[in-house]
Amino acid sequence: MSTLVLVRHGESQWNLENRFTGWVDVPLSERGIEEARSAGEKLRGMRFDKGFTSVLQRAIKTLAIILEVTGQTDLPVERDQALNERHYGDLQGLNKAETAAKFGDAQVKLWRRSYSVRPPNGESLADTAARTLPYWEKHILPELKAGRNILVVAHGNSLRSLVMRLDNLSEEAVVELNIPTGVPLQYEFSTEGVPLEHMYL
Repeated sequence: MSTLVLVRHGESQWNLENRFTGWVDVPLSERGIEEARSAGEKLRGMRFDKGFTSVLQRAIKTLAIILEVTGQTDLPVERDQALNERHYGDLQGLNKAETAAKFGDAQVKLWRRSYSVRPPNGESLADTAARTLPYWEKHILPELKAGRNILVVAHGNSLRSLVMRLDNLSEEAVVELNIPTGVPLQYEFSTEGVPLEHMYL
């Protein structure tokens, strides 16, 4: 048995401003820092063997705060852009409400939530999965099969692509999947690397 905990970074400054962020390296907001601390409090007493995160500061900082709160600042951590948020292309930096007013709510929902529709010059969720899932298979899953407890701090869409795989969600079902900021999602795994149960903490 092993444990996987997934955490979407705390609220970023552009989450606060309702902007498409993608690969733009924006910091956490004050609320995001508090969300990271809250996640750490929920994980206090749980021991991890390794951490994984993206190369974007909002995820790196969230992980650092969690490890500080849980007293595990010496945890080995691997960073990789495979875990970055999906690239929102031409939408990066734009206000979501203004973009919806311009292109329509239905179109923006397709860009944000659908599996295969790309925003202009950006990545679809399928494109994001094409980098997150091979990384999962090669770097994270073997750790879980070895009985290690793993903490992954990443982004809404990189985590959606993982949860889609773990929960066997269809392309239609993943449209409604929203992972909240700063709330740990815990999975228990068998020694064969099969997810047995999961819950938000």
